[in-house]
Amino acid sequence: MIQRIQSIYLLLASFVSGGLVFFIDLWVNGNQTKVFVCDLFSSDLFIKKIIPVLFFISALLSFITIFLFKDRKLQFVLGRLNMLINLFLLGILIYVSQMLPGEVSISEKGIGMFLPVIVVLLLVLANRAIKKDEDLVKSVDRLR
Repeated sequence: MIQRIQSIYLLLASFVSGGLVFFIDLWVNGNQTKVFVCDLFSSDLFIKKIIPVLFFISALLSFITIFLFKDRKLQFVLGRLNMLINLFLLGILIYVSQMLPGEVSISEKGIGMFLPVIVVLLLVLANRAIKKDEDLVKSVDRLR
């Protein structure tokens, strides 16, 4: 049943993780240029190159999880895995933001640093709805 509420939450998580990263900046460089997720592919450091990859893996995993509605247990596990990916991504973003040049004097970060938090929140809501559906199916099976 693709029209369930968890599908809406997963679609929003996929949109936030895969779509909004093109429009929302992560931070501002020392020369006042905004840094977006796609700009990090041209970075020298490997840790900066992995940030866009993790964003797109999270978006893809959220989108694939929508269509696994027949296997709720797998859907729940993939939601948890996606939460771990986003928490890891948040840790990397915090680490990279602390290592930016000029961090001590001026700190100017964009709202894009909080996108993994929003995605984790949406995934928690989706997993709660998946668990509720699983409990409902189990209770119906007990009545038969």
